[in-house]
Amino acid sequence: MKLVIQIVLWLVIVALGYMLYSSINAPVKFNEVKIARYKKVIKNLKDIKAAEQAHQEITGGFTGSFDSLVRFIDTAQFAIVERRDTSYTDVEKNKAFGLTEGYYIEDVILDTLNYVPVRDSLFGETDRYKTMMKVPVEGVEANFELKSGMIEKTGTMYSVFEAKVDKRVILADQDKDLVNQERQTVSVDGVNGPSIKVGALNDVDTSGNWPKLYDTQEDQ
Repeated sequence: MKLVIQIVLWLVIVALGYMLYSSINAPVKFNEVKIARYKKVIKNLKDIKAAEQAHQEITGGFTGSFDSLVRFIDTAQFAIVERRDTSYTDVEKNKAFGLTEGYYIEDVILDTLNYVPVRDSLFGETDRYKTMMKVPVEGVEANFELKSGMIEKTGTMYSVFEAKVDKRVILADQDKDLVNQERQTVSVDGVNGPSIKVGALNDVDTSGNWPKLYDTQEDQ
């Protein structure tokens, strides 16, 4: 009986030790998986942001359709413009005010020198923009949610957009309790809120909600 009790106690000790190890190690492993996946997701969100900003620059507004955004990248061109300052005499004003020395008006002349495809300017020789709408996590078949709209600020209407994905989609195969905790993150070093996103529908803002640790030196 004494030997049986000793064996049972050792089994209990081993089980408790394993449970303690798991409770400590699980958040560490979760954090490693989370950061690796977030980096991939944020890379796509940055591509979406760059494409949307180009769309706004050329068309005057953002789009809420990935199909439209991809077609735009395939066909649109940036104009290479040269700016020249100039001045000229307003003859009519000279006569009206009886001026003997010319009345000069300062102006700016914009000359279009050439055009560069948006595709080449933003993505070089790659075609990753064709898959930027997909959540880049192995085993996950989902797209980012993309919306656009208009908001009014101080009497002026602005075009806005937002692209996002819920953290539950990115971390679908991870511990549910840890995922729920992650969705409630409020920290200067974390991705705050239940989603990773770029842009906003209720504000004139094209930034992302991730901290600088996910940005390269160039992005910062």
